[in-house]
Amino acid sequence: MHTTRAFDLQDEIFLADDTLITSKTDLQGRITYGNQDFVAFSGFSEKEFLHKPHNLIRHPIMPRCAFKLLWDFLALKLEFFAFVCNLNKQGKTYWVFANITPSYNEKGEVISYYSVRRRPSKKGVETCLGIYQKLLEIEKEKGMEAGVQFVLNFLEQNKISWDELMINLQNEGKEGGYR
Repeated sequence: MHTTRAFDLQDEIFLADDTLITSKTDLQGRITYGNQDFVAFSGFSEKEFLHKPHNLIRHPIMPRCAFKLLWDFLALKLEFFAFVCNLNKQGKTYWVFANITPSYNEKGEVISYYSVRRRPSKKGVETCLGIYQKLLEIEKEKGMEAGVQFVLNFLEQNKISWDELMINLQNEGKEGGYR
């Protein structure tokens, strides 16, 4: 596994407009499938990532509360949108706009999660970078739950849902995407 490094834009790689990184996980977040774009951007071979936790590619700039919100949404059988900063096996950073959805069996039970990541908007990355830095500070000082509460308070004060915020940021300045 790669070592944790500070956020370094000099080691950043960018998704093309037609990149679609897809993966599936089991209910515990262990990878059960990754497409060729997942292999290319993560830097891990299928043998290296299968049955490993999806946080294998988590960048240290990502606050823990962002993933707490993700799991809270999934527990309610809701899809989740987010700008996510990943770190590949070679230590390169790449941002994605992620959509994670539950997958169901014929009885309507959640059996896995499916994630599609595409090129993020520049506005979304810039905005989320600032938010994530603030959340990391809050988590360091007061813990993860304080970070979650900060996000919930922000959404309530601005009368917007998490998904609305994320989708609006993705749609703003979409021309050309993040580079």
